Amino acid sequence: MTASFYDRVRAELADIDAQGLTKPERIIASRQGPVIRVAGRDVLNFCTNNYLGLAGDERVTEAGIEAQRRWGAGAASVRFICGTLEIHKELERAIADYLGFEDTILFAAAFDANGGIFEPLFGEEDAIVSDSLNHASIIDGVRLCKAKRYRFANSDMDELETRLKEARAAGARNIVIATDGAFSMDGYIAKLNEIRALADRYDALIMVDDCHATGFLGPQGRGSYAHHGVQVDFVTGTFGKALGGAMGGFICAKSEVVALLKQRARPYLFSNALSPAVCGSSLEAIRIAGGPEGDALRSRLFANAARYRAAMAAAGFNLLEGQHPIIPVMLGDAKLAQDVAARMLELGVYVIGFSFPVVPRGQARIRTQMSAAHTFEQIDQTVAAFTTAGKELRVI
Repeated sequence: MTASFYDRVRAELADIDAQGLTKPERIIASRQGPVIRVAGRDVLNFCTNNYLGLAGDERVTEAGIEAQRRWGAGAASVRFICGTLEIHKELERAIADYLGFEDTILFAAAFDANGGIFEPLFGEEDAIVSDSLNHASIIDGVRLCKAKRYRFANSDMDELETRLKEARAAGARNIVIATDGAFSMDGYIAKLNEIRALADRYDALIMVDDCHATGFLGPQGRGSYAHHGVQVDFVTGTFGKALGGAMGGFICAKSEVVALLKQRARPYLFSNALSPAVCGSSLEAIRIAGGPEGDALRSRLFANAARYRAAMAAAGFNLLEGQHPIIPVMLGDAKLAQDVAARMLELGVYVIGFSFPVVPRGQARIRTQMSAAHTFEQIDQTVAAFTTAGKELRVI
């Protein structure tokens, strides 16, 4: 063994810790919900993507158990060999119908969906114009592709138009604008109505990562594009957030695009098929989200977000503007974010400090997230805890 390698690893870990950037793992001893068990006690949970509160829903849980009972633990193979089960086709059809697309391809993770969409569809003659705040998985997916890359400042339509002009002037065969539908660290919602207008003007395609939108933004929770009332070419998403909280990703698109991806997308071709339990739980979550109960859950979610945002602003905290249930509490310093999160846990609220490289240096924060499962009383308790911690640590 080369001692110098391990010395370097230990030194890098020590440097991460000295900067206050170490990201601790806290062990949860309960199912996901508005109250979870951490370190031997029940605490309020305000740090989860469980937007509709379905991750711990008994119906979603039982649907997963029943699917596993029928189909077993898994297919033990990739899809094109002997890994495609009837329930995979049922889930592909269900999410395509729910989101209003012709077809769907499933992936083991949403990261894989974004990692697999660009390389099979775009080559050296093409151009990808990407928002600067896009998720790491989009960035990595673009890197795997040989298309020419352009970048525009977050939701800056003037700069986007400039990049589109540059791509057209360079003779791009196809141009695709890639953006998060809702930006996960900030809670900003993409300006897809304006992006649609520019895409039409410059004959560009639109790809949207709707992981933090599917299930609760727009009519029936169909996502950010439905929120703006526009159509897009490709949507990537996940079953790991609002739609049951398990795992797995997907791409929705026209049927011929999905057919090509099933022949060429490497994360699809070389990863085991989704487990039946994930498929069963996700199907039940889609059923709930797409029906009248979903409307009630969405109304409760946004009422919770409005109440929390107003109370935290009144208490003096620096929040990023928006209406999304992601509500970042901006703190700036990485160590301060970790200290506030630790104190909040002592006060009975589970939140996490976010710092570099998850967010830019100097923009450390606690990303709080609302759920339809939260009560107003729980929100008020959390604001009170933040107020106590904020005063003690001189944040407010």
